[in-house]
This record gives sequence, structure tokens and C-alpha cells, in this order.
Amino acid sequence: MEQHRTRKPQPRRPAGGRPQAPLTPPGAMVEGAEVYRVAARPRPGRPRLERPAPPVVVALRRLPSPRLTGLGAGLFASAVMLVIGFLDWLLFDGSPLVFGLLFLPVSALTALWVRTADLVTAPISVPIAFAVGVVPISGGTGGVGGQAMALVTALAVHAGWLYGGTLVAGVIASVRKVRDMGRRQRIAALGSPGSPVRPVRRPAPERG
Repeated sequence: MEQHRTRKPQPRRPAGGRPQAPLTPPGAMVEGAEVYRVAARPRPGRPRLERPAPPVVVALRRLPSPRLTGLGAGLFASAVMLVIGFLDWLLFDGSPLVFGLLFLPVSALTALWVRTADLVTAPISVPIAFAVGVVPISGGTGGVGGQAMALVTALAVHAGWLYGGTLVAGVIASVRKVRDMGRRQRIAALGSPGSPVRPVRRPAPERG
């Protein structure tokens, strides 16, 4: 009796005569018998139309923007308020209105110009600068004791301006801190690699 030889089934070929390569998922790299998916790069989103900034913001952007340390910002505010106090005493006879109105922009500049790492020092430096600048217009006499009592009285009388300037510095410092935290989160999100994908096994060819 003749024995028929058995042949291993071969994959079917297309009409062109070339063997058909096994299908692999798009965006995959074949290594041996395993297929690893390659993380696709995020497509850039559509460009958003930026709204024009208000005139006040545009004017603030044109101002110089130095970055002072906490100590430097405190010295800057104290020196400026001391000069304002002497000018107020010479030109306006120690007017509390002029001194208080000029104290507000100094507080804002102190909070804007301090560096991000020292933002917490802005609301602390501003009241100290106010106390230094109010010395020329306090009008104390009679030695150290009289000067100290006059200074305490002036601080109590001008407490509204003191709280207002401190509030301005605190709000600006808080806004800058929140914006810095948001910027750091966006940078971390863009720099983090994509989530790992498990290797996908290539399916075995069907046997006919």
C-alpha cells in the first residue's frame, strides 16, 4: 500500500504570487514575535484666538520688570517711602492723603518686582516700609520717647492706608503665586512621557 505524504499547510498567497505579510496594528514596532505599540505624539490643537489685553495690562507690561530678592524688595520699598515722606513734609506739610495715595503704587510695585521664590515677603515688607516713611510726617518732638509716641499715633491714624497697601501687595502676590503654580503644572504635563502600553501579541496565521 502506498502511503500518502502529509504536507504542512502553508499560508495562502494572493493573486500576485507574493506572500501576504501579517497585519500589524498601526503605529507598532515588530520585534521577534511581539508587537510593541509606539505612543503617538499629541497633535497640536487648533490655534486659539487671543483676545486683546486691556490698556491697563498693556501699560503695566511696558514697565521695567526687575526681579528683587525679599530683602531687596523690602529695602526698595523702605527707601522709596522714606523719600516720599520727606517730600510730603517739605512740599505738602505732611499731608496724609498724599502719603497714602503714593503708598499704594509703591506696594503694588514691590509685589510685582519681587522674585517668585520670595513672594511671601511682599505683604511683610510693605508695612515696614510704611512705618519707615511715616517718620518724617509724624511730627514727634521731645526725644526718643516723643518720637516713638508720635510714630505710634501716626500709624494708628493712617491705619486705613496701611491696610489698603498691604492688601494690594497680598492680592498681587497671591495672583502671581497661582499663575506660577499653573505654569509649572502645564510644563510638568507636557514633559511627562505617555502612559506605557502593554505589548500586543501578534496573532498566529490561520492554517487552512
